[in-house]
Amino acid sequence: MRTEARPIELLSPAKDLTCGKEAILHGADAVYIGAPRFSARAAAGNTLDDIRELCDFAHLYSARIYVALNTILRDEELGEVERMIRRLYEAGVDALIVQDMGITRMDLPPIPLHASTQMDNRTPEKVRFLEEVGFSQVVLARELSLNQIRAVAERATVPLEVFVHGALCVSYSGQCYLSAAMSGRSANRGECAQYCRLPYDLEDARGKTIVSRKHLLSLKDMNRGDYIEELLDAGASSLKIEGRLKDVSYVKNVTAWYRKKIDAILARRPEYVRASAGTSTFTFEPVAEKSFNRGFTPFFLHGRTKEITSFDTPKSLGEPVGTVKELKGNSFTIAGLKTLNNGDGLTFFNERGELEGFRVNRVEANRIFPLDRPAIRLRIPLFRNVDQEFERLLSKPSAERKLALRMEWGDNAFGFSLSLTDETGARVTITQPFEKELARRDQADNIRAQLSKLGNTPFEVEAVEISMMDNWFVPSSFLAEMRRKGVEALLAARRIRYRREETRWDQVRVKAEKAVFPEKELTYLGNVSNQEARRFYESHGVNKVEEAFEWSPREGVPLMFSKHCLRYSMGWCPTFQKRRSPYEEPFYLRYKDMRLRLRFDCKNCQMLVYADE
Repeated sequence: MRTEARPIELLSPAKDLTCGKEAILHGADAVYIGAPRFSARAAAGNTLDDIRELCDFAHLYSARIYVALNTILRDEELGEVERMIRRLYEAGVDALIVQDMGITRMDLPPIPLHASTQMDNRTPEKVRFLEEVGFSQVVLARELSLNQIRAVAERATVPLEVFVHGALCVSYSGQCYLSAAMSGRSANRGECAQYCRLPYDLEDARGKTIVSRKHLLSLKDMNRGDYIEELLDAGASSLKIEGRLKDVSYVKNVTAWYRKKIDAILARRPEYVRASAGTSTFTFEPVAEKSFNRGFTPFFLHGRTKEITSFDTPKSLGEPVGTVKELKGNSFTIAGLKTLNNGDGLTFFNERGELEGFRVNRVEANRIFPLDRPAIRLRIPLFRNVDQEFERLLSKPSAERKLALRMEWGDNAFGFSLSLTDETGARVTITQPFEKELARRDQADNIRAQLSKLGNTPFEVEAVEISMMDNWFVPSSFLAEMRRKGVEALLAARRIRYRREETRWDQVRVKAEKAVFPEKELTYLGNVSNQEARRFYESHGVNKVEEAFEWSPREGVPLMFSKHCLRYSMGWCPTFQKRRSPYEEPFYLRYKDMRLRLRFDCKNCQMLVYADE
C-alpha cells in the first residue's frame, strides 16, 4: 500500500521583519518570530503590522509563519493575551508556539497551537497527551536521542519539531530557575540573565579548588547538519534553527546551509516532500562555521559524549584557519588552507586560556599584518570569527526564491489569451482584445522572450507554449501588458488559494475531555502561573498543582536540571567511565559571592544545581 509523502519543514528564526523575509528567500519553509509581548525572548518583540507583512510575503511561497507566545502568564495578563491572539490570527499567522496551558482555555480563533520546548516535551506519554488536547505540532526537548525521538514518533501522530542548530541551554528548557532565583529575571518570562555563560571555580566539599575560572555550564552550539536524514527517519518533520536574537547574516547563511542539505535528501527520498514551494538560489556558498558558534556538537543525538562543552569561552569561536607558522616583526604567517582577507577578525586562546581577538589590517600572500600585534605564539591554532568577504556578500541581496511557471499563449476570435500555471497548480487565464494582422517575421521567439521577462516577481518561467492559428504580429508592449496583468492575477489567486490549517477549539475540547495528563501531581516544575492553567490540569486528572517558582520562590529545590554532567566531564562518572572522583563531594560552583551546589542524579542521568544555603 502506498503511503502519502510526509512534508518536511525547515523552520528558521527571525528577530524582525527583515530577518523573516530573508529566511523565506534563503529557503525556509516556515519562520518563527516573537509576538509583540510574551515571547521567550523578551528583547525580540515585533509589531502586528510587521507580522502581517511577513505573513503576506511568506504565503506567496506557501511558507508558514509561527508566532512565539511562549512565556508563562499572570492572571491579569490573560485578557490582553486573548485579544492579541485574535489580532495575530487576523494578521494571517499560521500557528502560535505556546507554553502556558491557560491559553487553551481562552476564547480562541481557529488558530493552531504548537507546544513549545519550554513545556519540557521528552516522553511519549507527554507528547501523546498534547496531541489529544489539540496541539498540532510539538517541539521536543533538545536532549533527546534518536532512539528517544523514534519512541515518541511511534506513539504519536502529531508532527514533531526538533532543533538542529544553534545555541544550547544547559538545562532542560522550561526547567531552569537559576536566573529567576539569583536576579529575579525569569527564563520562563523571556528574561534569562544567562548565568550558564559565567566563569566558575569548581570546589569540593573542603573548599579545595578543582578547576579555576572556566565556563563550566557553557555548552557548544548544536549542529546536526550531518544527521538530517537520521532525524527524518526517526520521525522528525520540522527541523528548527535556533536564533531569534541573531543577526540577518546568520539567518541567511544557516538557513541556506540547511536548505541545500535537506534538498539533497528530498531529491532521492520520495517519501519526504518539501513543506513549501519555490526554489532558492544563492550568490554565496553557505558555510555553517562562518556564522556565530561556540564550536559544534550534535549534542545527545547518539548518546552521551564529552564533546558538548565550551568551558574555555562562551563567545563565538569561528572557523579554524590554521596555526601560527612564523612570527616576524609586526606580522606572522599561518600554516593553513583558508584564504584571509583585509578586515577579518581572528581569535586565539592566550596563555591564561582566555579567548582573545584581533583584526587583520592587511594580507600579503600568506603573511598577516594585524592592526595591533597580539600575544600569539608559534603553533597556536587560530580561528576566524569574522570573514570580511563573506559578510560583504551577505550584506547585499544574496538569494532569490522563484516559483516555476508555465505559460500558454494563444489567439481567439477577438484577440489573444495568456494562461499562467505555477508549480503548485495555481492557474489564471486573461484575455485581451486585439486587432490581428499577419507578421512578416516569425513571432514565436519574441513572444517567449517578452513573456519570460518576470524580473522581481516571485516567478521564473519553466516553459512558454504558443498556440496560434496564424503567425500574427504581437507588439512587445502588448506582450508586456499581458504579462503584467497575468502575474498580478496569479499573485491574487495565490493569496486567495492559500489555506491556513485551522483548529476548531470548540470541537477539540469536546474530544479532549477524556485525555488524562501523565502525572497526578505537578510541582513548581509544571510552571503553572495562573488559575486557567491550574483548571486545565485539574480537568485532566491532576490532583495537586503547585504554583510556579516565579510567583512563589522556594528554597532548597533544584534550580536547574541538566543532562550535562560535570562529574562525567571530569572523567569521574561511575556509570559510563567506571571511575570515582578523588575529591570529596558535594561539589560547588563559585562565581564571586555566588555559590551553587551540585547533586548528581545517576538514576536519571542528570546533574542538579541548587543555590547554596
